[in-house]
Amino acid sequence: MRKKISIFLLLTMLLPLLNGCGANTEPISKTGFYFDTVIQVTIYDVKKENCLDECMQLAERYEKMLSPTVEGSDIWNINHSAGQPVIVSDETAALLKTALAYCEMTEGRIDLTLETVSALWNFHSGESDSTQTASFASTALDTPFTKTTNRIPDQAAISEALSHVDYHNLLIESNTVTLLDPESRISLGFIAKGYIADQLKEYLLSQDIESAIINLGGNLLAVGQKPDGSPFQFGIQMPFEAQGTPITALPVSDMSVVSSGVYERYFYQDDTLYHHILDTSTGYPIQNTLLGVTILSDSSTMGDALSTTCFILGPEEGMRLIESLEDVEAVFITNDYALHYSSGL
Repeated sequence: MRKKISIFLLLTMLLPLLNGCGANTEPISKTGFYFDTVIQVTIYDVKKENCLDECMQLAERYEKMLSPTVEGSDIWNINHSAGQPVIVSDETAALLKTALAYCEMTEGRIDLTLETVSALWNFHSGESDSTQTASFASTALDTPFTKTTNRIPDQAAISEALSHVDYHNLLIESNTVTLLDPESRISLGFIAKGYIADQLKEYLLSQDIESAIINLGGNLLAVGQKPDGSPFQFGIQMPFEAQGTPITALPVSDMSVVSSGVYERYFYQDDTLYHHILDTSTGYPIQNTLLGVTILSDSSTMGDALSTTCFILGPEEGMRLIESLEDVEAVFITNDYALHYSSGL
């Protein structure tokens, strides 16, 4: 079982390097397919194996609540409301408010209404062979803004789509949500999986499980540490190398580790790299010296949002943000493959 887990995790962006911990604490795991990716929960308590089924049920519940591609989800209903008010769950409303806070903090450089532009791009085929193509990120909708057959969208289409990108278009009053621009579209791709990981951790702790790994397609969260008291070892993916090839490894205990990078979903055209992290001012991929950002934090929700935020802000401004936050650390990979660590690492 241990070898099977390690081989599977080699296929993800972040690799926990698992070691044996004794006959009574062998890891047991369950996998599922949600958010358009394989997820896995591993626990070190053979007596609590039924908890793994509940984790999969929770994942399914959140997919039906937060995915923009699942008909009837809160996000799908908002996007197909034609500007009419939509009543959503309290959890969805709270997560939307959290997402809006990051939009405000970055002055719109992160914008949850960027979906109109993201839907024009096709990063799901080509040189990148990543498994990280979650339905929470860059998903085409049945809107006028559909993916083009060309790899690079037409400039006129991008300009039109950008005219509907403005997080101020999202109005939240209690648990009623309204898109003030009926042609705006939202996605929680930069924060949803982190939030779900936190909810899975909360559930496992409620069941007195003190050692586990939650893997949501590369968003990893360590619950506690290994049963022998040592930390888990998480490897950070080497950009553009085979999945599971680490550039470095970090000891991790009771912490979330989330990465964003240009190597997750991308293609080359005319010797130019086009990746999935888009500039909200141009509609094209962000251009800076970063290849990847990894965030270590207590909250996977925060880590998920910060990994994208720091990538968009760039190496200097992004690291300044990390240094201003308590209990948050980061590793940046620049395009010379140098590793840049925050001061607490």
